[in-house]
Amino acid sequence: MKKILLFALLVLAAGQTFAAEPVSARQNVFKQYKKDVGAMGKMAKGDVAYNKDEFARLASHLDELAQQPWQYFTPGTAAGKTAKETDAKPEIWSKPADWQKAVDTHKAETAKLKQVAATGDLSAIKAQFGAVQKTCKACHDAFRKD
Repeated sequence: MKKILLFALLVLAAGQTFAAEPVSARQNVFKQYKKDVGAMGKMAKGDVAYNKDEFARLASHLDELAQQPWQYFTPGTAAGKTAKETDAKPEIWSKPADWQKAVDTHKAETAKLKQVAATGDLSAIKAQFGAVQKTCKACHDAFRKD
């Protein structure tokens, strides 16, 4: 119980810190993405043993993360407009409909991955994991500097 309370307090404190600095907040979420996607990718490729429960946990966490970073792409946080360096392209703000479509597609595919991961069907998981990766690449190609 103490661990749960401590975790909740840390999350609350982190949320307050991130609210003050949106670039850092979204970068932190994407660092978590990288960790989860990397671990899932190793299982999907066979680099490490597939663990149904662990993959499902990671997919569920990724689905939670998929709801978070977009709120931190606030006006005034484009590249060159803040002291903090960012890889975000100005197209996020100049093409908001395209940006929203990319975000919505990504959220839908991560939700599907969570559902498919719960089945334990590795071939279906690999296919859906690939679909999620495609949404990441599409968004990076359009809205992120290399």
